[in-house]
Amino acid sequence: SADYSQIELRLLAHVSGDEHLIHDFTSGEDVHAMTAAKVFGVELKDVTKDMRRKAKAVNFGIVYGQSKYGLAKNLGITNAEAQEFIDKYFATYPRVKEYMNREIEFVTQNGYVETEFGRKRYLSSELQSSNYQIREFAQRAAINQPLQGTAADLIKIAMIRVDKAIEKMEAKMIMQVHDELVFELPKTELEKLKEIILDCMALKDQNLKVPLDIDINY
Repeated sequence: SADYSQIELRLLAHVSGDEHLIHDFTSGEDVHAMTAAKVFGVELKDVTKDMRRKAKAVNFGIVYGQSKYGLAKNLGITNAEAQEFIDKYFATYPRVKEYMNREIEFVTQNGYVETEFGRKRYLSSELQSSNYQIREFAQRAAINQPLQGTAADLIKIAMIRVDKAIEKMEAKMIMQVHDELVFELPKTELEKLKEIILDCMALKDQNLKVPLDIDINY
């Protein structure tokens, strides 16, 4: 199996253009620990497991437009503490907040959002709903869809490339699960397939501002 590590968070760095988040992904360090160090104002070596756990929850929560209530429940902290954490996060990565505001403004004006490849998701009916929760959902979807949708587009490109590259091999690509591709192959082809997967899934010609990281297990 080969899966993209933190692809939506990497795409958040790409689409927002936030230089701090881009640096975190290009530094080779643990991105959640880097976030924790910045948000808590400590050296990287002084980041505790609990700090990293909280930073990870915020990193992934931001991608899904999570509110302070969702974060508070997730981490078992008060709403006020969760809001403080979110405020610190946006102060650390200001262009992420700009991206979120930009997407909400775009969807409000146009009724849809789109992936980096131009695939659209229409949300106008949800945005005009009389139900506050449905309107909130539409705003979260407006933030997440360009990321999740672009991740889906990228893995389809990777699948086409892998499929062509293994045409003459016994290895077969049997399944795609979200950010992961699953293969069946004879052991003799393992090393060759690993090389092909890493090459095809890296998508270096897509000019992303951060590298795509691929985990391979067998």
